[in-house]
Amino acid sequence: MVTGEIGKLMIRFGLCCLFVNEPVRFRTTTASYLKKLSRKSRLGKLSSICLENSKNLQRALISAKRMGIGAFRISSDLFPVYTHPETGYHLDDFPDAEHIRKTLREAGTFAVENNIRLSFHPDQFIIISSPRNEVVANSVRDLIYHFMLADLTGAEIINIHLGGRYGSKVDSIERFRRNFEKLPSAVRARITLENDDISYTPSDLHGLCMELGIPLVYDVHHHRCNPDGLSIEAATSMCLDTWRKGKEPYFHISSPRDGWNSGNKKSHADYIDPGDFPTHWLKLRRNFTLDVEAKAKELAVQRLMKDLRV
Repeated sequence: MVTGEIGKLMIRFGLCCLFVNEPVRFRTTTASYLKKLSRKSRLGKLSSICLENSKNLQRALISAKRMGIGAFRISSDLFPVYTHPETGYHLDDFPDAEHIRKTLREAGTFAVENNIRLSFHPDQFIIISSPRNEVVANSVRDLIYHFMLADLTGAEIINIHLGGRYGSKVDSIERFRRNFEKLPSAVRARITLENDDISYTPSDLHGLCMELGIPLVYDVHHHRCNPDGLSIEAATSMCLDTWRKGKEPYFHISSPRDGWNSGNKKSHADYIDPGDFPTHWLKLRRNFTLDVEAKAKELAVQRLMKDLRV
């Protein structure tokens, strides 16, 4: 297992999307640039980018294995502007479609063979609790896009936030419930919900997660920024309740860039302050995945592993 071991507890340390020092870079483009091209040139350009990004995903996983990193969050921009209303496309539009599929499946096979857990964490504009129908429709399209990539790579989860309050948390949660149940069952099966640093706390989400069978991803930094009266121990227990037996829960950790006494506690620091790692987590009787959300990327993951002596 590609993890750190503390006693009998196995912590799977996760890297989020990018590297600082590793020679792995993912390409992107913009809708404004693509609109200047003919459709044939546009699809050729996008096909080349998506194929290279698929190969770079393989390289990223090879690097993760070498560094002892046991989880990797795949960027939502692996296929740039996939659902854009003017320049969007489908994988089958590409001349390299089959090569891209094969490359992504090989990346997924490598991840399975080396016990590297894959996930997605779409941007916060994916809001199925929105009162605006067009926002919900766009969010559904994006979730289906993420499912397509998750299905090809074997990525286990698509982690999202519930969204804004829109005047009433109760009404927003009810809209989420209704719209979630309209999603294709295969998409629903990969969705997880995360507490955020502004609106929805672990206690806000726990009942909904239990009702709909959605695993709760516990972000301890968000909980510290947006407390609900629960201790870290209690919130951790709530999170574990929502993960089915045999499924490894996900936690997120980060440290505030300017410290906890600053006016802005939400921005992420380059590295994790070891003091921000909950000592309670070392006493858990259940293995877990810990995504390290830090600007220094793989360097921060490696330093935290060293700080925890794993």
